[in-house]
Amino acid sequence: MSSVAAQEQRRATAAAARASAASKGPRLTRKHREWLAAGLFLAPDVLGLLVFVAIPMVLSIVLSFFQVSGFGSYEWIGLGNYRRMLDDPLFWDSMKITGLYVVILVPVLFCVSLALGLLVKQKLPGMGIYRTALFLPYVISLVVVGVLWKFLLDEQTGAVNRAMRAAGFDGESWLGSPSLALGCVIAVMVWVMMGYYMIIFLAGLQEIPKEFYEAAKLDGAGPWTAFRTITWPLLRPTSFFVLLMSTVAAITGGLDLIFVLTNGGPANGTSLAIFYIYQQAFGFGEYGYASAMGSFLVLIMVLISAVIFKFTRGGRFDDGE
Repeated sequence: MSSVAAQEQRRATAAAARASAASKGPRLTRKHREWLAAGLFLAPDVLGLLVFVAIPMVLSIVLSFFQVSGFGSYEWIGLGNYRRMLDDPLFWDSMKITGLYVVILVPVLFCVSLALGLLVKQKLPGMGIYRTALFLPYVISLVVVGVLWKFLLDEQTGAVNRAMRAAGFDGESWLGSPSLALGCVIAVMVWVMMGYYMIIFLAGLQEIPKEFYEAAKLDGAGPWTAFRTITWPLLRPTSFFVLLMSTVAAITGGLDLIFVLTNGGPANGTSLAIFYIYQQAFGFGEYGYASAMGSFLVLIMVLISAVIFKFTRGGRFDDGE
């Protein structure tokens, strides 16, 4: 009788456990748990992009069809802001300056960063200090950088002109000459950004197996041959990333540096498109017009990015034929 009672008790316990499990609902499979975990990890970034990028971008496009008087009335004018943009010579001058700025800055920054990446990859005493020193300008606020270089490049009291005069040369009006100011802005931007892209190149270089270089050395290959046949082909995905990101940064960045360093001058010689848009929005309260120019600039940036993807095959360049 006791065994029968024990069996009945076990059956009742199992039934209660099944009922409890059924009341809790179906259990998630491993695949569903992985998707849930991935979604929770991505949620903060997705939310940030949605709130601070996607929604403002859509609102900017909508705003470009209105005539806005400060923070007051909104008047629908359709494509009026875009027609005004097409007839605005100052905007197209700023686009020309931006084009020249990008064409010079991106290749110089690419080559300098790659050279520094190759240099700091060497195992030399104190290399960690050199890497930190080269990366340090990137973490400094561009406003601070602008103030620092404005002081160094001052025509009368700047350290650069003092050094030139001490060496027997005449000083230059670095930030007061239209032919020199843009070059100074480009040089400062290279100084600021080269450490960041140096680290990216260094990461790509460290992914290349050492055995490839050892085999090339046994075959009698010199440094240039090893770079041309091993380093450059295997560094192409990294090079694509640097090329794309530096181009986008050149088109959309540097506003605070230019504002502090030259304020768009002299004679609008450093008035990039992003600076001209800022002037129209926050200097003259032309928010609708600034939104139209901003939307056009984003379109240009997307087209340039698409061209880079097309001609580099997404970082594969001529591979995959």
